Amino acid sequence: MNKRPEIILTSQDMERLDTLLDSLPAASFPGKTELQAELDRADVVEPQEIPPDVVTMNSKVRFALESGEEFCLTLVYPQDADGSAERISILAPVGSALLGLSTGEHIQWPKPGGGVMKVRLVEVIYQPERAGELHR
Repeated sequence: MNKRPEIILTSQDMERLDTLLDSLPAASFPGKTELQAELDRADVVEPQEIPPDVVTMNSKVRFALESGEEFCLTLVYPQDADGSAERISILAPVGSALLGLSTGEHIQWPKPGGGVMKVRLVEVIYQPERAGELHR
């Protein structure tokens, strides 16, 4: 059950994330290797071909915890992370785990103070590509 879900990325997100990773010194981003591994295993499609229920950069998504509690996050590039609880940087471990997931899939989420919890992606509320923003 530890099999990682398949992920789909747009060619635009892949290009921008490759550029971002190339610009970061390895020591400044402990999760760089893990994010690169996620990008390397992704199925890459053109922006207009991405399914509407897949998390892309700048997507707003709704999650459910095992307890049934729900919350929303927007996956952003580091320069757009403003420290608010509603935005998560792609460079955060959870951000890296969200990219390319589809509605209904589960991820392991680190708990404050240690341990992990299972979180389900309930809905992609907003996806730029679905909204016709193919060149954002």
